[in-house]
Amino acid sequence: MLRTAAIRVSRTAVRRNAYVIVSRPSVAAFQVRFESTAPPSKPPLTPEQRARKAALERSDDLQRDWDAKEITYAELKPRTNSPTPDTYLIDVREPDEVIQGMIPSAVNLPLSELGNSLHLSRVAFLEKHSFEKPMKNQQLIFYCRSGKRSTTASDVAKRNGFTNILNYKGSWLEWVEKENKQ
Repeated sequence: MLRTAAIRVSRTAVRRNAYVIVSRPSVAAFQVRFESTAPPSKPPLTPEQRARKAALERSDDLQRDWDAKEITYAELKPRTNSPTPDTYLIDVREPDEVIQGMIPSAVNLPLSELGNSLHLSRVAFLEKHSFEKPMKNQQLIFYCRSGKRSTTASDVAKRNGFTNILNYKGSWLEWVEKENKQ
């Protein structure tokens, strides 16, 4: 009997509240809109924090739709035959994958180390990787096994200030396939 009474009371309460909300939506919205006594969920941002947040949002807008220009096998092949000091062909696969082979004239800089390595001094970079650290304006061509990590590496380089970036999306799999056909 108590349960039946509780159900009846709850139904009535639900109907009354629904009626108030439906019949007087402007009053309900009015009450919620001007309730200024509730404490804010977060403390207000300082001017420095607001400036930093705005700068990050602008940076994200600039980076959001950026993709590195792609280079094809036909464009890359001549560059491997006669490499220049102005261009770095960078294999971003891990060392255990590089055992399978590398594109001629490429250097290995694993994606897992790329971000930290780009922040090293020129001397520390040379000691760690055994080749000169690329300059910000030098051309960087990234490749990996299938194209996914090279796209990420291109983005990492762009975010670190490098401006002349190409992505060989065909990567190692395409290179091996085309070289075996010849």
